[in-house]
Amino acid sequence: MSTLPKNKGPLAGIKVLELGTLIAGPFCSRMLAEFGAEVIKVESPDGGDPLRQWRVLKDGTSLWWSVQARNKKSITLNMKDAQGQEIARRLALEADIIVENYRPGVLEKWNLGYEQLKGLNPATIMVRLSGYGQTGPMKDLPGFGAIGESMGGLRYVSGHADRPPVRVGISIGDSVAALHGVIGAMMALRHRDVTGGRWNGKSGVDCIAGQGQMVDVALYESVFNLMESLVPEFDHAGVVRERTGGALPGIVPSNTYTTGDGENIVIAGNGDAIFRRLMIAIGRGDLANDPGLARNDGRVPRTLEIDQAIQAWCSTQDIDSALDILKGADVPVGKIYSVRDMMSDPQFLARGMFEQHAFSDGTPVKLPAITPKLSETPGHTAWMGPGLGEHNDEVLRSLGYDDAQIAQFKKNKTI
Repeated sequence: MSTLPKNKGPLAGIKVLELGTLIAGPFCSRMLAEFGAEVIKVESPDGGDPLRQWRVLKDGTSLWWSVQARNKKSITLNMKDAQGQEIARRLALEADIIVENYRPGVLEKWNLGYEQLKGLNPATIMVRLSGYGQTGPMKDLPGFGAIGESMGGLRYVSGHADRPPVRVGISIGDSVAALHGVIGAMMALRHRDVTGGRWNGKSGVDCIAGQGQMVDVALYESVFNLMESLVPEFDHAGVVRERTGGALPGIVPSNTYTTGDGENIVIAGNGDAIFRRLMIAIGRGDLANDPGLARNDGRVPRTLEIDQAIQAWCSTQDIDSALDILKGADVPVGKIYSVRDMMSDPQFLARGMFEQHAFSDGTPVKLPAITPKLSETPGHTAWMGPGLGEHNDEVLRSLGYDDAQIAQFKKNKTI
């Protein structure tokens, strides 16, 4: 386990309450925890976050959990129990940021909704991640990342034109929403601090508090936010962007090609000067010197011809020779990496993109390093994902509950 650096991170002193499961909300609060925030994750006593059992397991717990819950404190609360809701409310009122990804309306039933908390603590910042947002005719529908990717436009443009749309091999919709949540939380925190800062715990004329706000993140809108020029292209020109396989539509050449040894390589020769260097490197001086191909707008109508020329050359090369020749010509090029490639790549290693840790039984394991890299206040991994309810006693004592009360909570199955 890594040691805590002297600088505990730019968010040291910030308290975050995480109410939610799986990916979008927990990934959002994970990033806050990585940069020093104290994140208290509330889990059900009955098994906790389902992500604990997803994909590849180590002693019954997901390896993904080691990353998704690092630096977090886990407490268990029965949120259907009035006492469990009261404990959660006390945690929420002490928190600088609340991150939740329940369906809209669930927290309100537990008296933990944004307006309910704001009535007590005007500085409340609540990041709410859901499929469709907190308003609109679809707000009450279940919305997983796959639905957000589809409705937000990503799936429609992913894959080959002659086949159904495909998905990216990770939960990209949830993760993009989580990043929007982090950005929103930081902007809301900044606004709170410049309008008065953290709530002093008092009400009426004695109340001192900055202005909190709700950060309403919809999965489909987060994906939609990435969709470049889709809207003006359709509105102004009636263009619906379609699937183009491995190519970057309307920017030529930029595609995926296969080398003679069966490896896949991405070549981006879409800059005008780069295109000329690429054509010379692959022995196609005729295309390099063709005035009709000197600019992108001339290349687009001849995309197939250009791609066929590049593929014909790639078929005569193995991956290493193709990379060497094109890098030597200053053409942007890269192998499509598997995780095996990443783990031995000099760039990944030079940038310290893997951290060495160990499970409680001493078994070593590598985790991805934390990004972005801050020069003065970098993120850090203090511990891997906690055991279910590992911090129950610590957190409850910090709220003022004594040992007898904690024992009663356990007896009543509140925790």
